[in-house]
Amino acid sequence: MSNTGSTASAPDPRGAHAVPRLALTAGDPAGIGPDLLIAMARQHGHAQRVAIADPDVLEARARQLGESLRLIHFDPERPRAITPAHTLEILPVPVATPVVAGTLDPANAEHVLALLATAAAGCLDGTFEAMVTGPVHKGVINRAGIAFSGHTEWLAERAGAPMPVMLLATEGLRVALVTTHLPLRAVPDAITADRLEAVTRVLHHDLQRDFGIADPVIAVCGLNPHAGEDGVLGREEIEIITPTLDRLREAGMRLRGPLPADTAFTPRALHGVDAVLAMYHDQGLPVLKHAGFGSAINVTLGLPFIRTSVDHGTALDLAGTGRAEVGSFQAAERLAETLAARAAARRSTPRA
Repeated sequence: MSNTGSTASAPDPRGAHAVPRLALTAGDPAGIGPDLLIAMARQHGHAQRVAIADPDVLEARARQLGESLRLIHFDPERPRAITPAHTLEILPVPVATPVVAGTLDPANAEHVLALLATAAAGCLDGTFEAMVTGPVHKGVINRAGIAFSGHTEWLAERAGAPMPVMLLATEGLRVALVTTHLPLRAVPDAITADRLEAVTRVLHHDLQRDFGIADPVIAVCGLNPHAGEDGVLGREEIEIITPTLDRLREAGMRLRGPLPADTAFTPRALHGVDAVLAMYHDQGLPVLKHAGFGSAINVTLGLPFIRTSVDHGTALDLAGTGRAEVGSFQAAERLAETLAARAAARRSTPRA
């Protein structure tokens, strides 16, 4: 591996404990994930960045983009230090077959999952404070014969987390989902009282713990048009959603709804709201992405470690062109740093 040194930089003057160590996964090697890692390396950050990737792919993509990139072998025993500009520490995970930017290959599906497994294992054993994931392509992984519905579900299974919750956030708006990557016809059956209560509790808990919101207000969408129109357009609100929200209100949660989804995202409805809980993927995320596409962040709640991600896909048509925008990855890294700092503060605070 060329351009490889033995040291990263001088330790952060605040002390090694103040430097978060982040695992940055490259995602599908044919997509813009490698481009994003290279773009992140251009600038001096506030963390020790460890790329989980194939170094040969990164170096080839850097040459294709005309970028300078220095790769340093990652050594977990080396003192932590902020990664300097134009540099990434690298934890190598080799691809199975040569990569062509923009061209998916099912032969590399196992490689993509190995990136996630390596980062997750490092988060679980304390090597990393958080993982920031590049985009993967669910279709090509499934074409390789591997059942994969998305990062959220895969990481939860890996970590033994019973109720992962997908939350996307942008300036002024957070949207969580009761169901994630399901066919639309399967959604109503998946919205049970138990699931709705569990998701709401995870969302409420993590807004308090990770985002520092002492008494969060959560707006909950109904499932049906007009939130069921008193049962005329569906009875899920009457039979499942409202009774569940009432129980949680009795437990002290500040919940609004169920609200008609077509007005839940208006400025008046969002006033004073800390997060919106949507019933399904395309009920909440089109609004969120309209508000902040390119700078929004995907966060998985309910895991035993911090995971943030970009809000977009592999963008195969942009891979290797130099036109991939890095804003969402930058935002995901900043949030991972913030959440890691809060977690460190919690650990250092004596319990009463």
